[in-house]
Amino acid sequence: MVYDLLVVGAGPYGLSIASHAAAAGLNLRVFGRPMASWRDNMPRGMFLKSEPWASNLSDPAGQWRLDVYCAEHGLTARHAKPIPVEAFAEYGLWFARNAVPGVDERTVIRVAAGPDGFTAVTEDGEEVQARTVALAVGVMPFVEVPQALRGLHPALVTHSSHHSDLDRFRDKDVTVIGGGQAALETAALLAEQGTRVRVLARAEQLRWNDVPPPWERPWYQSARSPHSGLGPGWRNWFYAERPNFFRRLPEPTRARIASTALGPAGAWWVRDRVEGVVELLPGHEVTAACAVPGGVRLDTASRAGALRSLETEHVIAATGFRPRCDRLGLLSPELRGTLAALPDGSPEVGRGFESSYPGLFLAGLVTASGFGPAMRFVQGASFTASTLVRGVRRRLGAMPVGGIVPAPVDGSRSESPSPVHG
Repeated sequence: MVYDLLVVGAGPYGLSIASHAAAAGLNLRVFGRPMASWRDNMPRGMFLKSEPWASNLSDPAGQWRLDVYCAEHGLTARHAKPIPVEAFAEYGLWFARNAVPGVDERTVIRVAAGPDGFTAVTEDGEEVQARTVALAVGVMPFVEVPQALRGLHPALVTHSSHHSDLDRFRDKDVTVIGGGQAALETAALLAEQGTRVRVLARAEQLRWNDVPPPWERPWYQSARSPHSGLGPGWRNWFYAERPNFFRRLPEPTRARIASTALGPAGAWWVRDRVEGVVELLPGHEVTAACAVPGGVRLDTASRAGALRSLETEHVIAATGFRPRCDRLGLLSPELRGTLAALPDGSPEVGRGFESSYPGLFLAGLVTASGFGPAMRFVQGASFTASTLVRGVRRRLGAMPVGGIVPAPVDGSRSESPSPVHG
């Protein structure tokens, strides 16, 4: 059988895409362990940073929302009250059971061009044929660790996303690298379990998000600074609500926003758990690291050039993710090599989230440079799912009998040029 659409990944974006595709009548397969990174790569005790009302997976009827799940399970989904990550992961499983046709939990290890469009190979060797593919692989392929730490053994250095719990660090000495939510909340959890912990960040000063304004407030306050799924303010509202317009901005503007907007900051509800509790070392960058008896020695430099060394038993790099074409390792080298890339190395995507290779669609973090900061959060899943499925239907309607005509060697599109992407 040749499927209309193969969805690779079963996190918030993959499940949302699958729900919309099923409602559109597409013959599809969905592969991936539902909510895997939320279940396996975040320690117990963490909370979702986004507001509950901005954390819905998307089905066309809006029936399977987070607040519905919470109401059915005796939980609270209220503005300015963070949701535990464990509860959000369970919500995703509930969504998958109710809004998505059967998810195949096997892992797809390779996607290549095939006779009818694409051939996907599962972990146990089955080959699946599909006319179009939507990659919703989340963030794990794009883990970013500072260069100075990359040569050290995983017993000494890990990424913050490598931990489903932090118990192994009880009564240890740990240094967390980074100044964003992952770094600060990880440090808080470590301190609360008795770990000696410090945070080392490049920024001269750590940033904290403010407590969100009340949901109901005078009209003039809402007019001046509207609520949005990415935080209050018109700029955040634009990123959250108008990704299609964001894509039409000049590429240098999009690149600047993608690299600076909604930068590293801690949630307001973590601040009291960190300040005065955790040793904070802002304004320091790791310049070198080496293994020493009992752990790691870190050499750091401040922006003023001051040098410092410290020793620690383990380093957790909470240094984010860098979505690049060359990190899409499940794509065959031939297919990956055809992808047109933006200057930051991320793949270029068209108006329907289609890559430069016809029929290959992308979703999630990997599209943030094209559609804006919302694609880094669950907030972006609704726009992505509806827009991408429309793109798939356009592609299927334009497809010749026998499959997809491969893209030219230079990776240019077969769709009409847009004002931004040729």
